[in-house]
Amino acid sequence: MRTSLFNGKALLRGLVLALSATMLFAGSALADWTPRKPIEFVIMAGTGGGADRLARLIQSIIQKNHYSPQPFIPINKGGGSGAEALRYLVDHKGDPYVVMATLNSYYTTPLRDPALGVDIKEFTPIARLALDTFVLWVNADTNIHTLNDYVKAVKAANGQWKMGGTGTGQEDSLVTGMLESEFGLKYTYIPYKGGGTVAKNLAGDHVNSTVNNPSEAIGFYEAKKVRPIASFTPNRIDVLKSVPTMKELGHNLQYFMQRSVVGPPGMPKDVEAFYVNVFRKVNDSTEWKQYCEKHALDRAFLTGDALQQFFLAERDHHRKLLKEMGEIH
Repeated sequence: MRTSLFNGKALLRGLVLALSATMLFAGSALADWTPRKPIEFVIMAGTGGGADRLARLIQSIIQKNHYSPQPFIPINKGGGSGAEALRYLVDHKGDPYVVMATLNSYYTTPLRDPALGVDIKEFTPIARLALDTFVLWVNADTNIHTLNDYVKAVKAANGQWKMGGTGTGQEDSLVTGMLESEFGLKYTYIPYKGGGTVAKNLAGDHVNSTVNNPSEAIGFYEAKKVRPIASFTPNRIDVLKSVPTMKELGHNLQYFMQRSVVGPPGMPKDVEAFYVNVFRKVNDSTEWKQYCEKHALDRAFLTGDALQQFFLAERDHHRKLLKEMGEIH
């Protein structure tokens, strides 16, 4: 009897220990993922432009406010209009330590180069932080003050008017194509590696106009080196209240640049949740709100399936624009 009782107690103790071990394992498996080494924050553009500056600002906000136990390390991979960054993400399928800051070349580069083997539908949507705006700028020393002045000057240049912008097929060239189509203009398009370089060349009078984001040109504007003519937005930009929209001037020309973060294909759900939480905190931070207000960014936070649907709709929109420009068939 005593042997039977001892065996029963031993069996019960064994079951309790086994159950405890199972619960401990299950708890570990379900625990929130946190990084144990630095995270590569890939930027699909060169240094100095809007995408680069935004990514580095975001990185500093994360670090300052301790939103991540490990640092985000910005890495520029702007080769081939972002092709280098896109392939890097594809080649790091399932890697929890790589995320990428995007711009609209996220759509246009794979569309213009199918051989790249990139389908953005396969990437992991993490967060859209903002929609950036576009403005038509000229050098402040010119006599161009209105859109009519601008159109007359470009036409008088007979194709020699230098429009500075980011690489061919990227955002600036798409907006330039809109101007060509709407007003019957012809430009000599001068591509640069980043929007910061574009703004600098307009301020230095090396090109005649640009369609820079306000965040890239605002410093030169404040220094009275460049002059805004019209914005490609539905409403006037708060920090440029005196500047009319193209729509106000009778031209339905609008264009935005998304500022988002994505992960590689096959990112585990708990890893995705960690990054969504980090960038949600960035979106809610005082630093981000102030930056967006000062530099005319529209805070438009979006995650998950809704973000993926936004990406795919924008890809269709950009496919149409590229076809109209003759960039793709």
